[in-house]
Amino acid sequence: MTEETPAIPEATLETPIARPDDLLPGLITLLPVATRPFFPGQMIPLLMEEVHWGETIKTVADSAQHVIGLVLVRNEDATDARPEDFAAVGAVGRIRRVQTAGPHLQVLIECVQRFRIESFVKTKRPFSAQVSYLTEQKGRGDEQLKAYSLAVINTIKELLPLNPLYAEELRMFLDRFGPEEPSHLADFAASLTSSSGEQLQPVLEAVDLMPRMEIVLELLHRELELAKAQSKIRQAVEERMETQQREFFLREQLKAIQQELGIAKDDRTADLDRFKERLAALTLPPEAAKRIDDEMEKLAILEQGSPEYAVTRNYLDWLSLLPWGQYSKDNLDIARGRKVLERGHYGLEDVKKRILEFLAVGIMKGEVAGSIILLAGPPGVGKTSLGKSIADTLGRKFYRFSVGGIRDEAEIKGHRRTYIGAMPGKFVQAMKDAGTQNPVIMLDEVDKIGASYQGDPASALLEVLDPEQNSDFLDHYLDVRFDLSKTLFICTANQLDSIPGPLLDRMELIQLSGYISSEKREIARKYLLPRQLKRAGLKRGQLKLKSAALDAIIEDYARDAGVRRLEKSLGSIARKVVVKLLDGAEPPIAVGPKELRDYLGPPLFRDERNLRGVGVVTGLAWTAMGGATLSIEAVRVHGFNRGFKLTGQLGEVMRESAEIAYSYILGHLQELGADPDYLKEAFIHLHVPAGATPKDGPSAGITMASALLSLARNEPVARPIAMTGELTLTGQVFPVGGIREKLMAARRAGLREIILPGDNRGEFEEVPEHIRKGMQVHFANHYSEVAPLLFEFG
Repeated sequence: MTEETPAIPEATLETPIARPDDLLPGLITLLPVATRPFFPGQMIPLLMEEVHWGETIKTVADSAQHVIGLVLVRNEDATDARPEDFAAVGAVGRIRRVQTAGPHLQVLIECVQRFRIESFVKTKRPFSAQVSYLTEQKGRGDEQLKAYSLAVINTIKELLPLNPLYAEELRMFLDRFGPEEPSHLADFAASLTSSSGEQLQPVLEAVDLMPRMEIVLELLHRELELAKAQSKIRQAVEERMETQQREFFLREQLKAIQQELGIAKDDRTADLDRFKERLAALTLPPEAAKRIDDEMEKLAILEQGSPEYAVTRNYLDWLSLLPWGQYSKDNLDIARGRKVLERGHYGLEDVKKRILEFLAVGIMKGEVAGSIILLAGPPGVGKTSLGKSIADTLGRKFYRFSVGGIRDEAEIKGHRRTYIGAMPGKFVQAMKDAGTQNPVIMLDEVDKIGASYQGDPASALLEVLDPEQNSDFLDHYLDVRFDLSKTLFICTANQLDSIPGPLLDRMELIQLSGYISSEKREIARKYLLPRQLKRAGLKRGQLKLKSAALDAIIEDYARDAGVRRLEKSLGSIARKVVVKLLDGAEPPIAVGPKELRDYLGPPLFRDERNLRGVGVVTGLAWTAMGGATLSIEAVRVHGFNRGFKLTGQLGEVMRESAEIAYSYILGHLQELGADPDYLKEAFIHLHVPAGATPKDGPSAGITMASALLSLARNEPVARPIAMTGELTLTGQVFPVGGIREKLMAARRAGLREIILPGDNRGEFEEVPEHIRKGMQVHFANHYSEVAPLLFEFG
């Protein structure tokens, strides 16, 4: 009780039970109800907060008839109700009992009749209003109404078995009313449902019995469907629980019977037997056999619920799953190897030849011992597929994983068993999955392996990829020596600069230079186009790709060293053809050079041969994507003071190379046929496109010197020619790398005349004949041999 609300004397409310037809006042106090409306004939216990409704109950208690109107409001919280939130029709009732329970009031109200609100007298708590009472219809003797009453009663009977609470409420109703009173029956049936207040309010507002019965019958059928669904769900849950309990008891009984008969095994014994069964088929080295015996003895005495038991069990599981002493028989047939390589790869004759030499040595020895091959080349030239072909040739299991981005040494050598969730490294997992001790394991992207505070994975690979050490490879998790010496490791890389020297030294390098246009054309016809047609669900006759269109794709959209971009372009064309066919186009759909822009957009590559003029010279560069042509530009900005500016995102080595070229040309202008005073007061700007691509290396030395000389002589290069070579201050031309890739870049750009350092003659002769064919190559040892090839000297 609060100080603001006087105590409500309970004794004053103990009045005789009122009859519904007793005289009711026209002005009554209203109590807003937020959940659902109440109906005449209901005896309702309410629990309310005294601080909010104590004054309202006190007002009713002080009145002569203790009458209160219960009205549904639209607010979720009745304490915030306003007059416009009240429903038009409510139920009037008499308060029979009020009890105080701490901060709450327990109020028992008997609803007696419907009323309609005519006007509000008081618009704040306690609310009061002038009301008119709605006369209840008796409806006795009406056959149609009797039929509805029976339908309501039968529906209630269907509800009774589904929920015991319905039976208790029905008993309380029958204690006060009979089933032949349709008005009270309809109200009772409505109150029996779990319908919302919005669904029940129309029942309260329906004074005529027939519309009220129809609404109630609809609510009852909805309640019946809901109760059936709840009963079905409950029954399914109970049946499932009973099944699980029955199975559990039967399993426990069976286990007890088997133990009594001596034919049962507990989980520990079953684990030990399973490990022994696996190990019986393996050939264990003495060290591993001793460790496994020790661990199995430990497992036999450990409690099954202890953490140590789970750790030991997992450890034995790994040890028993490794292929100790299991080797697959090599298929040492060089003819088959040649056939497999020819079937899966077009071109790459030098690479195939090198792989066949490797296989031939193995055949001669009688086995292909563990070796480490590094396939290095630009993306999309077939490094991964070559590794699969080698495994196919030998008949060995093939396992591939990428080491690119690995920064944790534990990925290579495993975690120590002291850590929760410890696992062996990638190589032990590969052995388990392969099932033999001599698989072919491919390490993709070995040039992109990282390092962090967790260790250096590249250094961890040194033990794995060293034939002298990997016969005793020690994984941190196994802590037992495992022989990897019979495993053939094949690594792939795009570039060699990022591979640590000691690691690179352990590998047998096979370079893949990429494909020229004629090879790409054949690869597209034989491999790529059929594969893309199959992926798109097209038949060969539905798409006709003209030869000229294929050549245009290779030159304008897929000029890189590999064929990955070429395959993507063909896939894009195939998908667009599918759309056209589904739109009703008639096959075959022909694709020529003119239609390529509609299928692939504007060309991605420009014609680099057009970059010519005074101060412009074409060089050859090596990139991770293969070779590339590089047009270097030099211009004279002004003649106010001497200076030299470099742009094009050049690395430190390349900037030094440019300064050497500038110094050399500055000191030898006269003997090179230029005005000796040209650079005296000239500010020179040298740029290497494209500016967004980082560049470095010394191989553009003679190219930059030639661009400066062309500018000083005010004379363009006499004919299309490309060059590469490192320049020294004395004019010596030093050798550079990537000759094969640079020659292929020149061929792709249509350049057939090349200048190379004299010391690179050996590398040039190792380049396959089909790449050298049609090339005019000049070898220069000094820049004085380069200049006459570019300019005319009198």
